[in-house]
Amino acid sequence: MVFHRILDFKTGLNFYSGPFFILHPLVNGWSTFVVCLGMQHHDAVYWEKIFVDYLRLNLDYKDGSHDLGHFQRVWKAAQYINREEGAIADPLILLAAAYFHDLVSLPKNHPERRLTSRLSAERTAQLLEATFTAFPREKIEGVRHAIHAHSFSANVDALTAEAKILQDADRLEALGAIGLARVFYTAGQLGQKLFDESDPLATFREPDDQVYALDHFKLKLLKLPARMNTATGRRLAEQNARYLLHFMKKINEEIGGDYAAADHAGDPGEG
Repeated sequence: MVFHRILDFKTGLNFYSGPFFILHPLVNGWSTFVVCLGMQHHDAVYWEKIFVDYLRLNLDYKDGSHDLGHFQRVWKAAQYINREEGAIADPLILLAAAYFHDLVSLPKNHPERRLTSRLSAERTAQLLEATFTAFPREKIEGVRHAIHAHSFSANVDALTAEAKILQDADRLEALGAIGLARVFYTAGQLGQKLFDESDPLATFREPDDQVYALDHFKLKLLKLPARMNTATGRRLAEQNARYLLHFMKKINEEIGGDYAAADHAGDPGEG
């Protein structure tokens, strides 16, 4: 049997289809060889394993809203949207874009925050060219565009099916239960207040999500369903936006001391 290459996840040596060894570091500093049979370089399942192992070893920032779990959820959402839309996107481009779309992550209050998607796109293209050398060269530009266009603040038109689906999948992370958790997680990082006690829903004032976390719902999150690219993304976004509206109603009742309404509140899925 011929073994084509050795892959070291730290250095990113070449890997090819067919049988091969993988050099995988262990906690004790030694390495183990694992024989992988029948893997194809164009197989998304194979590439996901490679990308996940790479990120586990090399992802060094500690932003819980842009961690490996975020990348994996975006990939799951992207796969679902792509299936529902009739498999319109290249799965390998979509996979790489989902796992590396936040490769550069700057804090929300960073002066160059709007540049993060472009920086992530450029760094990902360099990584695919220099480290993942078996990744199809002809797909790199598609990955680059999808990542650059995914960001809300970048204001870049999504021109390909992969870019549109990635944008939708990433925006779904900002809605529903996960989106709710991310808003207040980020607010805690930035030292923001939870809400304005006198007007929590910004009914009689201009919302300001630089000061109040709850204002972010009105300024950005509830606008996302209308900005989705696909019918599937819009349907899911509308469902998750209703969850946020229910939460806003519930928290407003609790802040105002309307305990009778809070006591009879229905399930978020009702209505």
